[in-house]
Amino acid sequence: MREGALKIFRPEERDRLRSELLDHAAADGRIGGAAITGSAAEGSEDRWSDIDLAFAVRSGPDLLEVVDDWTKRMYDRYHALHHLDMSFGPWLYRVFLLPGTLQVDLAFVPAAEFRALGPSFRLVFGESNEPRHAPPPQGESLIGMAWLYALHARTSIARGRLWQAEYMIAGVRNHALALACVRLGLPAVHARGADLLPSEITAQFERSLVKRLDLAELKRAFGVALLALMNEIQASDERLAEKQTPAITMLRESS
Repeated sequence: MREGALKIFRPEERDRLRSELLDHAAADGRIGGAAITGSAAEGSEDRWSDIDLAFAVRSGPDLLEVVDDWTKRMYDRYHALHHLDMSFGPWLYRVFLLPGTLQVDLAFVPAAEFRALGPSFRLVFGESNEPRHAPPPQGESLIGMAWLYALHARTSIARGRLWQAEYMIAGVRNHALALACVRLGLPAVHARGADLLPSEITAQFERSLVKRLDLAELKRAFGVALLALMNEIQASDERLAEKQTPAITMLRESS
């Protein structure tokens, strides 16, 4: 690395920044509560973990004005490079990319809705409402998304759209992996539980990885992904498996 180049963040820098943000929240009269979320709240933080904080915004102040003020601070004081927003019910998550590739997730919600949405929630100050854990993805919904990706994978292969086909095959595989996670009681969102799946399950999905971008390889990988999907549907929901197996078999034979 050349002299003066950016360096990847150090854990002690991350910890110091998290403390500074919590101190600033405690001094901000509009913030009525704060919690550490994510891996740090569960005691599973490692060298690559990001910062996850949740804030309760008191009644009266405009939530978006509070978020914008915090955003200005993240840019002015901590030199944020970019940010994006995600919403979940009344929650607004503003996610920042900082120099050194540190990710900082700041979640804001009206105080009346400030509560744990999952097990990774450690209150730092203020009061929280009764927990309301978000339910895991439903197996039937994952199955539906998997066959939707499968239909588009078949069409992309038939049209010779190689990159689109690869994308769709990955969608089949990812939703089937999530289905396996749900079935075994593992975290299913963003493949958080995929590395905890038994090897006999992951082996079938590994064979569905596309090794090169040509039609023969795409057809091979697609066929393997469909077989793995059928196995997971059978293990998760025999009723749906009985209905869908003929159609999925047809997809394999027609690709």
